[in-house]
Amino acid sequence: MRVRPIKNESDYKMAMRRIEALWGAPLASPEGDELEILVTLAEAYERQHHPLDLPDPVEAIKFRLEQQGKDYRALIGIIGQRTRVYEVMRGARPLSLNMIRKLHRDLQIPAEVLIQAAREGSRRGARRARAPRARRSA
Repeated sequence: MRVRPIKNESDYKMAMRRIEALWGAPLASPEGDELEILVTLAEAYERQHHPLDLPDPVEAIKFRLEQQGKDYRALIGIIGQRTRVYEVMRGARPLSLNMIRKLHRDLQIPAEVLIQAAREGSRRGARRARAPRARRSA
């Protein structure tokens, strides 16, 4: 077993090929130990060089509802009344701290996903700012 640090993409690809070859090795064997070390190194490299973005909060809520076979009506009482639910889900209103707590508790959506600001693409339904009207003189 000759394990080296993963310093670049070439090292990463070699480690991934070796991980594939070792996959399924018994845990208490030298091959299993090598596999465990390589997986740890590969995960560390991926975290540093290929970080995954957290999903948009509204998209995460939609996904969880879809997983559970529910629609927006399931959010009534968690987010608020029907109109509040639709405002949040179309991006016109941000999630409040109380909403985040209830969504985390009731739908088991990770709080770190819900805390972040909604992305611009999911705010399509948000109202556009209006230019101030000129005042009429009397």
